[in-house]
Amino acid sequence: MDCFDLLRNVFRNLIQENSWQDKTVSVRVKTLTPEEAIGNPEHHDYPLIKGKERMMEAEFLGSRGQAFTDMYGSFSGTLAEVDTMELDNNYRRAIFLSTLNAITRHLGIVAKSVHCRDDQPPQCATALASYIERNFGNPRVALVGLQPRMAEALARKFQLRVTDMDPNNVGNTKYGIRIEGPEQTANNMAWCDVVLVTGTVMTNDSFRQFAVEKPTIFYGVTIAAAAHFLKLTRFCPCGT
Repeated sequence: MDCFDLLRNVFRNLIQENSWQDKTVSVRVKTLTPEEAIGNPEHHDYPLIKGKERMMEAEFLGSRGQAFTDMYGSFSGTLAEVDTMELDNNYRRAIFLSTLNAITRHLGIVAKSVHCRDDQPPQCATALASYIERNFGNPRVALVGLQPRMAEALARKFQLRVTDMDPNNVGNTKYGIRIEGPEQTANNMAWCDVVLVTGTVMTNDSFRQFAVEKPTIFYGVTIAAAAHFLKLTRFCPCGT
């Protein structure tokens, strides 16, 4: 079964179990400004701030869920409308994922569905390097998706390769690591001992390529509910 087929079944079951199919039960999804999403961090090289991606946030009965996307906008409608929406582009997948994150947060199924802010991203990166060292020793790490503080912290401790989809990053050297394009991802995954993947692969529908038989860690808020239901390892210590 496709991962989104499974998640849609979960979504539909949650609606039915809680009698949320009523047209009066609605969800609102909006695009956050960089300051709303990440606050005022010391560094300004995050994709959210550089303008390549935005955070979409769903609000449902007072609970919030978020998802990164490079195709963003607003949405207001019922859960039934989200359930039947064709998930054929990044905008629609971001609506679905942020809404699923919001309703599972409301039910207490998942936590940390809202992005960390201000001085927390460097704390997250330091915690990640310690987590990998504690659980895997001194592995070779393939980072999929350039998260600047994570790349910086990992490069200090491990052999690291990084791929990113932003052409403005590809070919540049950051923290002593040359950033490669997405066509190198498969090679890097074959080379490494641990794969570290941005949860945004759910939004851009590239998740399937990361079903590999080696330790794989997904990071961030986008994949909060999906990681729970797909039984994936997720790292997001500083989210709220």
